[in-house]
Amino acid sequence: MGIFHAVILGIVEGITEFLPISSTGHLMLTAKLLGLTQTEFQKSFEIAIQLGAIFAVVALYWKTLLRGLDIWKRVLVAFLPTACIGLIFYKMAKRFLLANNGVVLWSLFLGGIFLIVFELFYQEKSEAVEEIKSISYRQSLCIGLFQSIAIIPGVSRAAATIIGGLALGLARKTIVEFSFFLAIPTMLAATGLDLLHSAGTFNKQEFFILSVGFLVSFFVAITAIKFLLAFIKRHNFVSFGVYRIIIAIIFWFFWMRK
Repeated sequence: MGIFHAVILGIVEGITEFLPISSTGHLMLTAKLLGLTQTEFQKSFEIAIQLGAIFAVVALYWKTLLRGLDIWKRVLVAFLPTACIGLIFYKMAKRFLLANNGVVLWSLFLGGIFLIVFELFYQEKSEAVEEIKSISYRQSLCIGLFQSIAIIPGVSRAAATIIGGLALGLARKTIVEFSFFLAIPTMLAATGLDLLHSAGTFNKQEFFILSVGFLVSFFVAITAIKFLLAFIKRHNFVSFGVYRIIIAIIFWFFWMRK
């Protein structure tokens, strides 16, 4: 894996982290297209560069985060289920799920169908929660449970939290921004846990490659966040569901020819 690969993967991560299409799944599929082997470093790279995209949230919302004690309380409650499930299933997820492209494709495909069906039947209620500080702690915990499903690559952390939040009665903009904030402790913990186990095996070149991917994903994610906030003002997520189905089918045919 070289600098070119790190830049490409960083761009993919920055674009996909906050969209309901699975950044982990896209990183795995992109690595496949680039001919990269799923080494332990490759798996760690795909986890760690997600933190670069998360730092884009901090850069854009730092004032809100500094003053938002009520926000942090709800974010931390939502983070608890993910923390527990992540600790329990970390080794299994990294060893088996992060190396299984079939799981990614099925998750993208079925998740796309679910996203379309959900949006076709969903109607936002007039009493939908408009402020993050108005989210109840029960709702926060439930959103965290939804996010935990995304331990399966291809599900999409963003899709799981956003659909969960909408189903629980949150306004679309509210749950999208809450999903941004919830990503901060989630990816800090995921990256920290992985580096704790793996960083000792990295050489200087690998740390440099990781830094390149991190920085690229950070800058690209800033644009992606702004795009998503503008997009949800006029659109739902049906188009993302269609995209998930198409990309899964394309890759199935791609691998069937191999």
